[in-house]
Amino acid sequence: MSEVQIRSGRAVLSGNLNIPKDATALVFFAHGSGSSRHSPRNQFVARTLNEDGLATLLFDLLTPEEEATDMQTREHRFNIQLLTERLLHATKWAKQQEQTSHLRAGYFGSSTGAAAALVAAVDDPQDIGAVVSRGGRPDLADKALPKVQAPTLLIVGSNDSIVIELNGQARKRMRCEVKLEIIPGATHLFQEPGALEKVAQLASSWFSLHLARE
Repeated sequence: MSEVQIRSGRAVLSGNLNIPKDATALVFFAHGSGSSRHSPRNQFVARTLNEDGLATLLFDLLTPEEEATDMQTREHRFNIQLLTERLLHATKWAKQQEQTSHLRAGYFGSSTGAAAALVAAVDDPQDIGAVVSRGGRPDLADKALPKVQAPTLLIVGSNDSIVIELNGQARKRMRCEVKLEIIPGATHLFQEPGALEKVAQLASSWFSLHLARE
């Protein structure tokens, strides 16, 4: 694993890049406020992807200063335009790096990061081969939803009723290949025994299937 720095305008975003041997695809993690590349849940999912031969880039969509402000004001976490711009800058950065330029790209989004992933996928439809949302808010992608071309997997816990409803509404507006998976007995953070393992397995299978396509 290597630590990287990604410039997005005036912001410098820190990330962790892991490229398994013979990897053919790179999954970018886009997480909402209150989470980061250090999140045990994100790291667990990333390790599962790495074990299955997928490269991962865990990076922070917000700077430490922005994150501190957001914890007080909540002004950044719902700024989908800002989060999308940061994700697109990271994607562009990866295309310019020798070790990642040849890898097909996918997005793993959680919370409001899922909306940013979907909007960014619309902006770069030829290069983004798949999207996975974990407990996400795809509804916040709004007008971008019908334009998404990347096969999309929406994962929600069965005890996260409001988010289930929002994901269901988003799915109805999407025209691409889209699937809603509900994890029995899981809450929003998938903290129940075996829940996060199931999320990781579903995500890995989805990326392996769709990012392997030519």
